[in-house]
Amino acid sequence: MTGITSFGAYIPFYRLTHREIARAWGGRAGEGERAVANADEDSITMAVEAVRDLLGSSEGRDVDGLIFATTTSPYSEKQVSAMIATVADLRHDVRTTDYSGSLRSATTAILAAIDSVKAGSASNVIVTAADTRLGAPKSASERIFGDAASALQLGGDKVIAALIASHSTTDEMTDVWRGSGDQFVSGWEERFSVTQGYQRVVRQAVSELFERSAIGPSEISKAIFYAPDQGSLAAVAKSLGLKAEQIPDHLFSSVGNSGTAMPLLVLSSVLETASAGEKLLVVGYGSGSDALLFEVTDEIENAKKSERRGVKGHLASKTNLDSYERYAKFRELIDTEGARRQAPSASAPVIWRRSDDIYKLHGYRCLNCGKIQYPQQRVCISCQSKDSFESVRLADKRASLFTFTLDFLNADPDPPSVMSVIDFEGGGRAYMMMTDRNPAEVKIGQEVEMTFRRMYEAEGFVNYYWKCRPVR
Repeated sequence: MTGITSFGAYIPFYRLTHREIARAWGGRAGEGERAVANADEDSITMAVEAVRDLLGSSEGRDVDGLIFATTTSPYSEKQVSAMIATVADLRHDVRTTDYSGSLRSATTAILAAIDSVKAGSASNVIVTAADTRLGAPKSASERIFGDAASALQLGGDKVIAALIASHSTTDEMTDVWRGSGDQFVSGWEERFSVTQGYQRVVRQAVSELFERSAIGPSEISKAIFYAPDQGSLAAVAKSLGLKAEQIPDHLFSSVGNSGTAMPLLVLSSVLETASAGEKLLVVGYGSGSDALLFEVTDEIENAKKSERRGVKGHLASKTNLDSYERYAKFRELIDTEGARRQAPSASAPVIWRRSDDIYKLHGYRCLNCGKIQYPQQRVCISCQSKDSFESVRLADKRASLFTFTLDFLNADPDPPSVMSVIDFEGGGRAYMMMTDRNPAEVKIGQEVEMTFRRMYEAEGFVNYYWKCRPVR
């Protein structure tokens, strides 16, 4: 039996209401909101968060592979799944792969991961998907799109949802696209792209799955689709003979269309309350379709005991952006005067030499006196012993705010910068920026947690590092 063995999710802290978008551009508002990645977030940082939510307190030593699915990688030429695996502190001998360029890359990645497990080349593979797609200002896509990430672990031991059938189709169609130099997603006229594209292709793939598996729509407990919008979802579900109660909340009014991550995110939400014996249909779409059928096992009850924040926890932990203009600054949709400071610099050799500090956030415990310090130094600051340390994972530890200052002059897209000194549980002190915060509510002694974020772009590449944030 092969299938899903664990799951995780991530939804950014910020939301932008449909009413606020309507205020900026005029027109009808409608109810609901969309999730908005912070200015220091992208598809890499969100995927890291989803993987960390999946792993929980586990160190991931049994993970053999990691696949990253996205249409919004920060790089055209660089394997970012390797960075995600490094930040998650997985083994160095895991197999990493990027699946990009298609909205159905996540479901295709799931099938590839399961094939690897069945073939015996891997025991456990993580598939994580994230997207931060941009719709043009004032477009329907700007309101519908949302930023999020999700992760599944596929394996053959302690399976919580076994794959019992799958079917894939290929159908070349230019319905939705984004060129290499394009900032915004483009699409053909909706009556063509939705009816002759999405609905026709998905209906064909799922109908053929039902026929080949001898399982009908009435046997499906929950049907999970990638869908461009709520109306298209309802239409394709009805055409397949599925009833309204079989379609779970696809989070259109609370997160938005999260692109590649959408099927995995909704599946994670369903698994949080699933029961043994339920059959779950999962459908991806993009130049064809993947239709996957899972059956939930008794192991689901053990999975529910995990301390993951999950979809439910992330939906509950949020704050609304106070203006559309703030969102526009986050996404660099408007030009503002830059800080009159020296341009940032970067060094690939330094990052490589200090990757344990920068990416893994390892602290160092003195083997002589037990003092934990960060970053790495040769001499213990307590007992002065030399070159006698062992590494300690700090990314999973919470910390308290020792002191802070508000910097209004720093080059920050969301000023002021909250420059913080934090003390980790069990020892260790670090200096870092605070994100996802309200500067007026920051106070000494506040409990914070670690989060991996973008810092700045220099020398042609993005620099990433850890920040602290108030516990969500």
